[in-house]
Amino acid sequence: MTIQQEHQPTAHTSSIPTKSFAVLVAVLAITLACSTSVRSALSSVLPRNFTTPARSMASASAAPMKITKRPWSQRGHADHDWLYTYHTFSFASYYSPDPLHQSFGPLRVINEDRVKPTTGFGAHSHAEFLIFSYIVNGTLEHRDSMGNLENLKRGEVQFTSAGTGIRHSEYNRDKNDEVHFLQIWAKPNKSRLAPHYETKKFTDEQKKDRLVRIMEDTSRLGEKTDTSPIGLQADLSMDASILSPGKSVTHDIVAEGPRKIFLQNIMHGRSQPKQGGAKIKVGDVVLGEGDGAYVEGLAGPGKVEVESVGDKPAEFLLFDMGTKDV
Repeated sequence: MTIQQEHQPTAHTSSIPTKSFAVLVAVLAITLACSTSVRSALSSVLPRNFTTPARSMASASAAPMKITKRPWSQRGHADHDWLYTYHTFSFASYYSPDPLHQSFGPLRVINEDRVKPTTGFGAHSHAEFLIFSYIVNGTLEHRDSMGNLENLKRGEVQFTSAGTGIRHSEYNRDKNDEVHFLQIWAKPNKSRLAPHYETKKFTDEQKKDRLVRIMEDTSRLGEKTDTSPIGLQADLSMDASILSPGKSVTHDIVAEGPRKIFLQNIMHGRSQPKQGGAKIKVGDVVLGEGDGAYVEGLAGPGKVEVESVGDKPAEFLLFDMGTKDV
C-alpha cells in the first residue's frame, strides 16, 4: 500500500455518516408527518375554541389598564356670581368635542357646584335621568313636585329618579355660607320609570380610610337596610372615601366582564392648591384636588387600588360601571 492509498478514505468509512444522516432525515420526516396527522386528527374532534394551556393563559391575561386624567382646570367652568361650577362632561353652554367628555358609560353629568347664600336653582323640570347630589359643605334645600322638602347637609345624599317627569328646586337658604355639592346624573337602563325620591346620610367616620357604597344598581342591591346603598336603575355603583395621607383602599370590581371606573377627587377650595393638598394615586397617575380620571381596560373579577399621596385627607368618589353607553 502506498502512502497515498493509506490516507485515502475507503468506501466503507465514507458510507457510515452518509447512511446515518439519511436515517436521521427519514426519522424526522416520519415524526413530522405523524405530528401533522395527529394535529389534524385532534383538530377534527376537539371544539373550535380549544387552546393549549399556554395559549389559554395568554388569551386570559387582562388588557392593560388605561387611565386618562381629567385635570381640574380643563373641565368646563362657569362663574355666574351666584353659581361657581365645574363640569366634567358637556353641560349647558359648555361643549367638548371629545366623546370621553360627553358621557362615560351611564354617567352623563358630574358638576361640582358652589351656590352663594340666599340663591339657588329655581323650579325646573327633569325627565328620565337619575339625579343625585353629594353634599360636601353647607345646606341645600330640595323641594319637588312630589311634595318633598328637605334641608340637606354634609354627608347626605339626595336621589331623584325623574322618570316620567318631575319639577324641583335646589336653594341655599343660608345667609352666610355657600353650599358646595356634586350634582351627578346617570342614564337609566329603563325608560318611563315612576318618579322616586330618597335621601340617606353617610358620615365622615363611615368613610374614613375605607370605601363606602353610596349608590348601587338595584339588581345588585340585595336586602335594603339602614346602612345599605341607595338603589338606582343603572349598571352603576358609587363609593365614597375620606382617605388619610399614606393610606390606601382597594375596590373590588362589582361585576364580571369588561368594566369602567371613574374617579373624582373633591376640591377643598375653588382652585387646586399650587403645592400640597389632597392627592390620590391610581396606577401611576396622581390626581390633585378637582382632578378626575377615566379608567378603562378593566374586567371583573378584579381589584383597583387607590392611595392617598397628598398632605391632607382626600375625599373622593369612585364610580364602577358597565362599558355600554345607555
